[in-house]
Amino acid sequence: MTGLVVCVVVLAAASAYGVLQRRRSGRVRVRGRDDGKRLDAAELGAELGERATLVQFSSAFCAPCRATRRVLGEVAGLVPGVTHVEVDAEAHLDLVRRLDILKTPTVLVLDADGRVVRRATGQPRKADVIAALGEAV
Repeated sequence: MTGLVVCVVVLAAASAYGVLQRRRSGRVRVRGRDDGKRLDAAELGAELGERATLVQFSSAFCAPCRATRRVLGEVAGLVPGVTHVEVDAEAHLDLVRRLDILKTPTVLVLDADGRVVRRATGQPRKADVIAALGEAV
């Protein structure tokens, strides 16, 4: 009987954790630890956008990264002055560590000066990315 109770408790805890992770994944939010962090063209290997830059950290075998690339490319095409830059997380480990990138895809929304104003972990929705750009531009 004790084994059954332990099994039920473990399943309940795992389910709660899964629901929480799913709700948080892809949401664009302000992160306190990003305050004051800036990126420049030399670090990214590409020029910053005139109004904002969408920086996507990806890895080679990340399926959500491909969908995120498509969404961010569409948004960059819709909003004048916005650029999408994709960074290979494995090739830029120093930058990944400095910015506390824990999983891919991670998207950073930068203002015109390269300051991080928003962050999303997981595949963001197009509407959320457009809304996040409102703070950057």
